[in-house]
Amino acid sequence: MKPREVVEEWVRRFNMCDAVAVAELYREDAVHLPAKQRSIAGRSAIQKMFEQDFAVAGTTCIPELIYEIGMSAVLEWRDPIGRRGCGAFAVRDSRIAFAYWDELASVRVAESST
Repeated sequence: MKPREVVEEWVRRFNMCDAVAVAELYREDAVHLPAKQRSIAGRSAIQKMFEQDFAVAGTTCIPELIYEIGMSAVLEWRDPIGRRGCGAFAVRDSRIAFAYWDELASVRVAESST
């Protein structure tokens, strides 16, 4: 899969709140870096992170734009209640090798609208 296709599939699986399916899109040695948080290394640790996140939050990711740049893709997203953010994904061999997810962008937008 091309990076854009991987991200589109990531969004589909994320919106199903299926941590196992989301983690399958990552390489075994992948790194996921949520903004202002400690990086998560390895597919099993990434799966655990998503399991914990899905148990607490029911965020829906609605893609606004997906940019494909070489072997990377950038996702601009929103959710149904108006939060916004972005993610950057580096893809190797049709799997996510590195992901950066700016969840704090959604917090700043939500705070500014209240």
